[in-house]
Amino acid sequence: MPIATVNPANGETLRTYEALSGAEIEHRLAAAESAFRAHRTTPFAERARLLHRAADLLEEDQQDIGRVMTTEMGKPVKQARAEAAKCAKAMRWYADHAAGLLADEEPDDGDVKDSGAAHVRVRYRPLGPVLAVMPWNFPLWQVIRFAAPALMAGNVGLLKHASNVPQTALYLEDLFRRAGFAEGCFQTLLIGSREVEGILRDERVKAATLTGSEPAGQAVASVAGDAIKKTVLELGGSDPYVVMPSADIDRAARTAVTARVQNNGQSCIAAKRFIVHTDVFDTFTERFTAGMRALKVGDPMDEDTDVGPLSSEQGRDDLEELVEDAVENGATVLCGGERPDGPGWYYPPTVLADITPDMRIHREEAFGPVATLYRAADLDEAVAIANDSPFGLSSNVWTRDESEVDRFVLDLEAGAVYVNGMTASHPAFPFGGVKRSGYGRELAGHGIREFCNITTVWHGA
Repeated sequence: MPIATVNPANGETLRTYEALSGAEIEHRLAAAESAFRAHRTTPFAERARLLHRAADLLEEDQQDIGRVMTTEMGKPVKQARAEAAKCAKAMRWYADHAAGLLADEEPDDGDVKDSGAAHVRVRYRPLGPVLAVMPWNFPLWQVIRFAAPALMAGNVGLLKHASNVPQTALYLEDLFRRAGFAEGCFQTLLIGSREVEGILRDERVKAATLTGSEPAGQAVASVAGDAIKKTVLELGGSDPYVVMPSADIDRAARTAVTARVQNNGQSCIAAKRFIVHTDVFDTFTERFTAGMRALKVGDPMDEDTDVGPLSSEQGRDDLEELVEDAVENGATVLCGGERPDGPGWYYPPTVLADITPDMRIHREEAFGPVATLYRAADLDEAVAIANDSPFGLSSNVWTRDESEVDRFVLDLEAGAVYVNGMTASHPAFPFGGVKRSGYGRELAGHGIREFCNITTVWHGA
């Protein structure tokens, strides 16, 4: 895949880039190792000052970088600006909280005495250069949620971004440089996927984090496992959105529309499978479908656009194949379902009912504005349908019955349960999944500690 900016609204190639040569990659790896030796010893206060400066610069650049993101991957420009603002918020959160999150820990006095020590503490030390393989769908946010905690922990970052967002990738390197981080602390590697293995195997690279597809995660995890290096993987999701009779149906239906089509439906944590109790199925379906049908699809640079194009022609083809397979196997199209004429990689908001397990879309992630509807007879069936997926990233539950909430929290196979709201990420809350959605956690204290050497320091009596 070429490293290029291709506008998904019209298919026009705007700019192409040459991949780094072997010598250039070596230079950057050496720079990362050198930068780490210095950065690891900087005080938290200095790291925080630099990260706050980066947040300030990002806010100043919000309009421009928003337009770059929209041009590269097609999200509505108002959502792109919001993504930039969210990144600035996360940087400030880590700048303000990292010292406390990584403070030395003192074990229980009784355990210390039992070990024969006079004093014991647990210290969090940085690992070194961390390779981040990041996706195009949230081209700023996915990187910042890795970079902010990594830099605050004393690590340095090497970014291999998706090949269709090179301008955003280069902007990120420039952002941290302008903020005052030393040369080599954060570098963008314009490389193809084939170069990832060699970089990950390099002894100077200590760990890796990947957000992306299952095949990409398998590839990185296999190499890292062979090299015995730590990884965090955030892979696909096909999140359930369960609606029970006690729910506020109007609110649940309105929120469901946003939960499905945010980022043009191209989000791992977007609600994708809507599991509705039979008592409220017809009412919810009518309101949800009407909301999906009313969305404005069009130019992502238009402030009034709700849904822009998919990021690539291949992405639209893949989504269309899932819908066609479902229809051929008996699914009912309640709205959408046909690609529009004209330029760009657009696909309409689509609702499919009568889904059965023999349809591909029941097992595979639909990465675009396509929702599937399931009817559940009771709570047990709702849980069974929700868990009948290879994925387990997040989940959404709508009920005002606390006993039902307790049951869903106990039984849903997911990394998060959002009750009476849609899944969202926040720097203070851990984020990640189970099953084929990956392992490890990003964000919060859990995320910053993923790439630390958790060190026991024991002092004899």
